[in-house]
Amino acid sequence: MRVSNILATAILLGSSTVAFAQAPVTATPTVAVGPQYDTTHVYVAPDDFDRFVKSFSATFGGTTSQQGVIQVTPTPSKTMSQLVLTPAGTVSAFGFKTPIPYPFGVERTGYLVTDMDLAIKAAKAQGADVLVAPFDDPAGRDAVIQWAGGVNMQLYWHTTKPNYPALKTVPENRVYVSPERADAFIRDFSRFSQGKVVSDNKSAPGIEIGRPNETFRRVSIESGFGKVVVLVSDGHLPYPYGRETTGYEVPDMGPSLHKAIESGAAVLVHPYRVGDRDVAIVQFPGGYVAELHAPARD
Repeated sequence: MRVSNILATAILLGSSTVAFAQAPVTATPTVAVGPQYDTTHVYVAPDDFDRFVKSFSATFGGTTSQQGVIQVTPTPSKTMSQLVLTPAGTVSAFGFKTPIPYPFGVERTGYLVTDMDLAIKAAKAQGADVLVAPFDDPAGRDAVIQWAGGVNMQLYWHTTKPNYPALKTVPENRVYVSPERADAFIRDFSRFSQGKVVSDNKSAPGIEIGRPNETFRRVSIESGFGKVVVLVSDGHLPYPYGRETTGYEVPDMGPSLHKAIESGAAVLVHPYRVGDRDVAIVQFPGGYVAELHAPARD
């Protein structure tokens, strides 16, 4: 009789386990607005602020918002702030006149969301840590979250719905992570963003991360937030690789580099060809490092 009870209990436990495993998973809500609203955060010294904005605008074109001095953190601070809206991607420039409160300054991007509370709930459900809980700013609400691998990003929501022009080319958010955390980041962020892995090259040419005699893993994700390129490495990266948080597509490498240099930028990695694109890395006034890529031309 005792054996029968044990078997019955085991069967019941097994049945409940199967039922639990087959229970429907709640779908992640859509919170992305569009890639033209997803901005790279650039921190420069106040003395370099205007030089950076001018150089970046001269290189990529587009327009700028009105410059202001505001508080964008939940604790007291003051920063110069300006948007640079270009056909190749949007930048939020900050020039802090006070010390920068932690953890601001290390978040790589700002992603506009349709609903802040819903976005935070969705991010937490997919494994994100909330480093800075939602707070009010002059335009709406902000928060800072962190994904597996230490990838920090800001989420923001505007009280008045913004209306930025569509991009001609969508920039690549370049994320460097370790082999141990890459799969977790790819899985969690893809679910949160409702993104799709469009390529997973485990033998990408190492020249893309400054190691031309080796290969590495490169994963591309596309979602309503735009493009993310995950660069998986052991961290043995020669300068400036790992410093470039965004890759911008330009129509032609030569003229674009000429514009950058003429406006005060420096070429850190001279153009090279990989696959169907030409690639270079530049540093704008104030220290911002960016990758540029263009369709390969003979």
